[in-house]
Amino acid sequence: MKHITFYLDFISPYAHLAFEKLPLALMGHSYSVRYKPVLFAALLKHHAQLGPAEIAGKRDWTYRQVLWLAKREGVTLQLPATHPFNPLALLRLATACDAQGEPNRYVCEAVFRHVWHGGAEAGDAARLQELKRQLSPQRAPDSDEVKAQLKANTEEAMARGVFGVPTFAVDDKLFWGFDALPMLASCLSGDPWFDAAWDEAARVAFGVTRSGPGV
Repeated sequence: MKHITFYLDFISPYAHLAFEKLPLALMGHSYSVRYKPVLFAALLKHHAQLGPAEIAGKRDWTYRQVLWLAKREGVTLQLPATHPFNPLALLRLATACDAQGEPNRYVCEAVFRHVWHGGAEAGDAARLQELKRQLSPQRAPDSDEVKAQLKANTEEAMARGVFGVPTFAVDDKLFWGFDALPMLASCLSGDPWFDAAWDEAARVAFGVTRSGPGV
């Protein structure tokens, strides 16, 4: 059996799509999943990147693409009233639902659907209270313990080289994005391609490195 660590932030529509389609994509494989909430914004800062919603043209494309992907895949997805939003309350709530900070699939599903079903405000106080009542977390989401656990999850992801969400970690390999699900399934099947080509791809030498804006 292979063990998958699923690094996620509920702010990401691609993470929502990947979460919904993961069971079907990996059908027939022997695996377990650990769900680990992380703060995507911290990953972006760590790698000095902008998020998709912070680049005007990419923002519009991202929303159009995820809506089309959801239609193609038969996944319910409505854009929240505002996006991006501050996901910390949701991340802490999910983290608080497990003593080790690893929420189960039911918890993750409830939080993802809170954001991506119905088109409402993800951070609406009344809705958050109702979600908290539904999930009955084991610990206080705003406790120092929970905040530290979420930070530890995020730092663990950074240490493993995670740069975006969703990311699936299997052994020493990272699979990024919704479109990586077929590749992840191939790895779990024991495809010999991963024995050589995986490391070969990392040996490509740098050519030109940009030092700043320009043409």
